[in-house]
Amino acid sequence: MDWTEKYRPMTLDDVIGNPGAVNSLRMWAKSWDSGIPEKRAVVLIGTPGVGKTTSAEALARDMGWSIIEMNASDQRTGDAIEDIAVRGSRFNTFSDEGDYLDTGKGQRKLIVLDEADNFFGNADRGAIPVISRLIKETLQPVILIVNDYYELSRKCSAAKTDTIQITFQKPKAVSMVKALNKIAVNEGVEVEPKAMEIIAEKANGDMRAAVRNLEALSLGQTKVTVEMAEGISARDKRSDMYSLMSAIFRSDDPMKARRMLMDVDTDPPELSLWVDENIPYEFVDKGDLVRGYEKLSRADIFLGRVSNRQYYGFWSYAGDMLTAGVATARMTNRYSHDRLHFPSYLSKMSRSKSVRALRKTVCLKLAIYLHTSTRRVDLDILPYVKQLAVNDPEVRLTLTKELLLEPEELGFILDKKPDSKDVKAVFAKLEEPADAEPKPAKKKTESKKAKKDPEQPAPVAEPPKMEELPKKEEPVQEKRKNNQASLFDF
Repeated sequence: MDWTEKYRPMTLDDVIGNPGAVNSLRMWAKSWDSGIPEKRAVVLIGTPGVGKTTSAEALARDMGWSIIEMNASDQRTGDAIEDIAVRGSRFNTFSDEGDYLDTGKGQRKLIVLDEADNFFGNADRGAIPVISRLIKETLQPVILIVNDYYELSRKCSAAKTDTIQITFQKPKAVSMVKALNKIAVNEGVEVEPKAMEIIAEKANGDMRAAVRNLEALSLGQTKVTVEMAEGISARDKRSDMYSLMSAIFRSDDPMKARRMLMDVDTDPPELSLWVDENIPYEFVDKGDLVRGYEKLSRADIFLGRVSNRQYYGFWSYAGDMLTAGVATARMTNRYSHDRLHFPSYLSKMSRSKSVRALRKTVCLKLAIYLHTSTRRVDLDILPYVKQLAVNDPEVRLTLTKELLLEPEELGFILDKKPDSKDVKAVFAKLEEPADAEPKPAKKKTESKKAKKDPEQPAPVAEPPKMEELPKKEEPVQEKRKNNQASLFDF
């Protein structure tokens, strides 16, 4: 049996490293004993492996509740959540042992939505509105488990206003060592003290990873040495942008923010967008705001030098200004307690990505056809081409035929949808066969006149033109004689 399952904490008292979060979760659960509380749902926030799911299951055991759990492997469309979670939150049920649970007598069931921040497009369509309704109308306790709380709150406002947020921190290495020693004793494995410290440190706060590393080292062994522990690869330590923003704006250690920049997958140009977006919200004091923008402007100078000189060594100076520089700009204890903001510029660019791709494709086709640059087409030619295409249907037809435009590209030129009437008309005309030419109307009128006036003489055939007469072949010798060059030609 996997050690992570074998030694999973069965009660909240066994959860290590988060006593404050555990107590908050227990107090919320006990509030259900006196009826439905004001906040009917809880959001457990934290990185993977810190004990969020384990705490939810342990809470259900401590309170004697049955549990209904949905995770990312389940189908989580709006209809599925409606059938399982919403209906389960309103009606009585049976326990795992088959006992009838009467919610009217205080016997409740816990509804757990694991990885509630990961909902993707059509696969989880309609889930967010149903979750919002579940949070507001549930008659049973609900726990949402997330790794990125801001991602959930961005999609579901009810998760921010109608829930209790409890954050789980990474357990300290000292606490992890104590728990790992108990597991080693139970399994009859001797582990050197220094080796146990190395296992805990390399897990980087992930208790699940530490237990698995200990199990891997103990397979077929009775003793784990320091050399064996040092062979374990350290767990990748990565921070997200929200953690970096908190270190810059809400920490008293500027060097912490500077060091954290090395653990975030970003570069100074993107970091400047995040800092620029959050400075007006985080620096409440006017003096702090002025000093913060001064540091931001200095970072922008270094970024400009990178662009002008193509010397990326200036990135280090820009990064220092954007992290430690901005952090030292705050000289008061006043800062915002609101959520951190995602850069609006990046949001706009993301929404316009498809339009910009179409524009780039159309400019490239025009540039090839007109033998010019895409920049000149974009700045000087494209606006006039679009206006001509809107005003003249023949221009649309010619453009589509010569440039081999797709419906999306023609729709971009006309500022209309690809399935609009005007776009469909152009492609319908291009699909017409070229051989189907109408007969000239003149022959019909002539035949009608001939029927009306039979006495009219038949039209006389015109004599053949000179060009149509057969040319008389000249003798080969004569042709050579006439084509012979004379002395005067030279």
